[in-house]
Amino acid sequence: MLILGKNIKFFRKQESMTQEQLANLLKLDRTTVAGYESGKHEPALPILVAIADIFDVTLDELLGRD
Repeated sequence: MLILGKNIKFFRKQESMTQEQLANLLKLDRTTVAGYESGKHEPALPILVAIADIFDVTLDELLGRD
């Protein structure tokens, strides 16, 4: 899911947020967020929902669906 990782990074940077800050909000390690952004790992559904809520976007937007 490369698009998901790119979108997480895009929305995070749009909010001037570091990986560490996002990780803290999600109660995860920074390396986990880095893994999501690089596409090495995929977040579970509850984490996807939390990320969408943090950035005030829909899951479709986060997943790159039009």
